[in-house]
Amino acid sequence: MAYQAGGRRPVPRPVPDSPRAQAYLQDYAAYLEAVSFPSVVLDHRWDVVLANTAFRTLFRDVGPHPTALPDDNFLRFVLFHPDAATVLGDHEASWCLPMLARFAEALERHGHDPALQAVRREIAQDPIMEAAYRQGLPHWIHAVGEDAVEHDGAVRPLLHPDPRWGATQCRIVDETPRTLSESGFARLTMVLREAPTPAPRRARGPRRTAGHLSVVPAPEV
Repeated sequence: MAYQAGGRRPVPRPVPDSPRAQAYLQDYAAYLEAVSFPSVVLDHRWDVVLANTAFRTLFRDVGPHPTALPDDNFLRFVLFHPDAATVLGDHEASWCLPMLARFAEALERHGHDPALQAVRREIAQDPIMEAAYRQGLPHWIHAVGEDAVEHDGAVRPLLHPDPRWGATQCRIVDETPRTLSESGFARLTMVLREAPTPAPRRARGPRRTAGHLSVVPAPEV
């Protein structure tokens, strides 16, 4: 059973088997709920193990999807949900490409994981995303540098449904304690930053279609 801040829910994903580890997750869920910024605990597949209310509020207007809800699997949400660009600003460059790069690394480490292999097959079924993954991604990393791939410390745009935030930015902070790390989990917190100028609610990005990624061109030399 996996836990969600504010309660618990059974889900078909691996969690620690020991009662001690499960008790730790229950207490960590209460701690996570006290955090005012969106915060989430993920496993190596980006399955959501814990998510606080602020995280769920950020994605409260996201529509239903069979496999890519943000509080089920964050990787699938970023890559496949048509509403992702309505919350994640500058969706392709700031969110999709870094996640694709991290996914490629995870696939090298956990190549036989069936869930990751399923994501790889879905990428292959979208010709535009496949081209971006195979050809565009290496060019993008070369152009922007390896640091752009890292989540910790990255500042990325958000389109928050709460008009008090609106079009803003977040700094992603990796604050994974040892006990979570030993279980194969990572915790990411999106520290919201005040927007430079107020932005109208309609500034939210459009829903995207299936072929949503552009093929990133090679940098000019």
